[in-house]
Amino acid sequence: MRYYIADLHFFHEAMNTHMDKRGFENTLQMNEYMIQRWNQKVRKKDEVVILGDLSWGSVQDTNALLEQLQGKLYLIQGNHDRFLKRKEADTSRFVWVKPYAELSDNSRKVVLCHYPIMCYNGQYRLTAKGVPKTYMLYGHVHDTRDQRLIEQFQQITRQTVITDVLGNERHIPCNMLNCFCMYSDYEPWSLDEWIQYHEGKNQVEPGPL
Repeated sequence: MRYYIADLHFFHEAMNTHMDKRGFENTLQMNEYMIQRWNQKVRKKDEVVILGDLSWGSVQDTNALLEQLQGKLYLIQGNHDRFLKRKEADTSRFVWVKPYAELSDNSRKVVLCHYPIMCYNGQYRLTAKGVPKTYMLYGHVHDTRDQRLIEQFQQITRQTVITDVLGNERHIPCNMLNCFCMYSDYEPWSLDEWIQYHEGKNQVEPGPL
């Protein structure tokens, strides 16, 4: 099984007091909860793609953290993954570390980047039944005003009608999935779980900016 998750920010105290206001007493409590949630879901042979901003901790703390997380780990590098710049960083725990990747997940393409890509490779591709063939998975924006803007962009895009090469009118597909860890209560989710979650969110009009 393959799972995805973004913006865990292990060891980052500001996530409790500012941006996310996660509500933990301290980073120790936050880290322990996130590790517990991870390991309750992920088995040794499962794959987990981390969509950036894994850890704000020191290279030593992050090396120790990686040994506690189950599964085969893949890292899409985020702007806060500063531990990677240190020569002591143990990157052997990752199958690979990349700024961008495209993978196949049960016959669907997933475009992976820490930053949201508004016009992503394969965006227009659908099956004969109109099911998306490609999804863009991202992080970085957490649940902020930027995410509200992305939701508005997707809504406008999906409402836009075009004429395809066969002369048929159809709406523009836009399937961007924010894999923000708080949406899943810090549990890595499969592509289908992220799709289901965002389909539920799309039933509600985006909130005010």
